[in-house]
Amino acid sequence: MITEQIVAKLNKNHMTIAVAESCTGGMIASSLVDVPGVSECFEEGYVTYSNDAKEKNLGVSHETLIRFGAVSHETAEEMSTGVRARAKATFGLATTGIAGPDGGTADKPVGLVYISCAGPQRVCTEEHIFSGDRTSVRRQATEAAFRLLLRCM
Repeated sequence: MITEQIVAKLNKNHMTIAVAESCTGGMIASSLVDVPGVSECFEEGYVTYSNDAKEKNLGVSHETLIRFGAVSHETAEEMSTGVRARAKATFGLATTGIAGPDGGTADKPVGLVYISCAGPQRVCTEEHIFSGDRTSVRRQATEAAFRLLLRCM
């Protein structure tokens, strides 16, 4: 299981993680805490659904949210770097997107998700468009976030 690989690698290398979730709504944190031994590497997690929460808890700039929106490459990146800094973790992992069934536009359709991983060397941010119902989009985003984290590690 991918979460077991992540926890084992983090623990083996004495690294830590913190997560900031919007569209995944805690699914990443929940999946991680299902793994025994995660307490050695999991620092904290935030579910920041509102823009105010993203600003207050993660340090996402108001200007970024106004200019690019909550669902954007820029916001995802600020979420991952913000949670990493606040938790003093080795890695910060963040998701922001539109899980549906409502909320999509022509420019930002339902299923659009940005995932960002901030680490000691770099920040990697990806754009995805997932299909399916709300739960399916959230699950796919969670899996993609774990794959991105493994690549960043």
